[in-house]
Amino acid sequence: MLLQEVFKYLAMPLPDTMYCAQQINIPPELPDILKNFTKAAIRTQPKDLLQWSAAYFNALSDGECLPVKDRLEMNIATQKTDTGLTPGLLKTLHKQLSHKQTCSKEELQKKWKGLCLPVEQLETLLLLGSFGSDIDWLEFFALGCSALGGTLLSSLKFACEILTEDEEGGAARIPFPTFVKLYTYLAHLDGDMPQDRIDNFLSSLQDQVELQHGMIKPLDFIYLDNTDSTPPDSSNFARATSRAE
Repeated sequence: MLLQEVFKYLAMPLPDTMYCAQQINIPPELPDILKNFTKAAIRTQPKDLLQWSAAYFNALSDGECLPVKDRLEMNIATQKTDTGLTPGLLKTLHKQLSHKQTCSKEELQKKWKGLCLPVEQLETLLLLGSFGSDIDWLEFFALGCSALGGTLLSSLKFACEILTEDEEGGAARIPFPTFVKLYTYLAHLDGDMPQDRIDNFLSSLQDQVELQHGMIKPLDFIYLDNTDSTPPDSSNFARATSRAE
């Protein structure tokens, strides 16, 4: 409501004659709005500042989650070319779209575009997941993690680090049922991975999960032997992990 009043004011025509600077009445909220916008742009480092700014102010005006990273990703900020999806951007998408179990394809495309991500990469992920007009968000999130990780367990490590409510640098714990859904979905992308292998892997984690009150962390699975020797369906994962240029 506050921002709408500011926009309304900015849209007002200027008087025909300006005699002094005092005639320009700047809303008191505007400096804070611009300050927050500047900080958000520095943290997010959008490829297309104009496109991202439109998404930012539209979300701000509508009271939606802003397309803003939690922190600056230094390795991304120093790159000369766009590398596509990053952990910070995937986390931002998750905050924008995870409030419902499913989202529409159009809504995902809008948020993706607002973060200035490559359209080709989105199309690759949508094709890989065989998604229709309604998208199970956690399944798409899993594919996003596979684009970051490249192998099954490294993808799940990214998922834990993005979804966790632990402090940055902490154990990165997530609820085990969430882990099960992510792991099972990615494992099923490989038509050659037998169900008993999936069940045995999940069963091997149960004792540790019980000790942690239903939570799992990357250290519980990332170094398990004979589990990640090859990613499920190498061709599928190759397509998912290829960064659209």
